[in-house]
Amino acid sequence: MNKSDLIVALMEKTGMQRRDVETTVSGFCDLVIGCLARGEKVSFSGFGTFEPRTRAAHTGRDPRTGEMIEIRQTSTVAFRPGKALKEAIAKE
Repeated sequence: MNKSDLIVALMEKTGMQRRDVETTVSGFCDLVIGCLARGEKVSFSGFGTFEPRTRAAHTGRDPRTGEMIEIRQTSTVAFRPGKALKEAIAKE
């Protein structure tokens, strides 16, 4: 499911107009992204938690040349599923 599919599914489930659903979904995504950018966790009870994480700088190997290279520190997002999500997936 992509963003367009989600919008259509929410329109069918809620009976809302497409424009309203698009605004809501975009606003939701913007809020989550903003919180994560500020270093905050975003939790949805039963669904899961999105958490910003930092990967430390380290030495790696270029797979094409075999040369050792320095990999700089990077920021990423981790997702930890909640209990209800884990149970729903396990039953399928």
